[in-house]
Amino acid sequence: MKIKSQKDFWAGLMYMAVGITFAVGAQNYTIGSGARMGPGYFPLLLGILLTVIGALISAKSLTSGPKDGDPIGKWAWKQIFFVIGANLLFGVLLAGLPSFGVPAMGLIIAIFGLTFVASLAGHSFKFLEVFILSAVLAAGSYVAFVWALNLQFPVWPSFITG
Repeated sequence: MKIKSQKDFWAGLMYMAVGITFAVGAQNYTIGSGARMGPGYFPLLLGILLTVIGALISAKSLTSGPKDGDPIGKWAWKQIFFVIGANLLFGVLLAGLPSFGVPAMGLIIAIFGLTFVASLAGHSFKFLEVFILSAVLAAGSYVAFVWALNLQFPVWPSFITG
């Protein structure tokens, strides 16, 4: 059996792996029933749904696709590095690393750091555009999480707020 679309085949397998992981992980929680859902009910259903979608995508890749096989390209290492690095930086800036003496810088600084580092993954970097995007995201996050949801985490660095 020849795979006609390698991209779809491997994407389907990835969906199935994530779905199975969610479904197995949900077994550690109370599942409950449709009328009285437990904390494991949603992850179990999500895992099952993701596994079914992955199986359908993988099966379709065996029957349809371009005649050259739609090969998988090279890994985008630069983009992977900057996106994962931006998320790690966000966590460090938001909560700090007390064991290394790095203080929490707060939500606003963390969002600016996340946006600037993640934007380096793109093909072009325009400082003004990234700054405006960072400001909009920081303001929106403040309104959504601090003002509307009243979540308790540092917004500004401790050396500013005291």
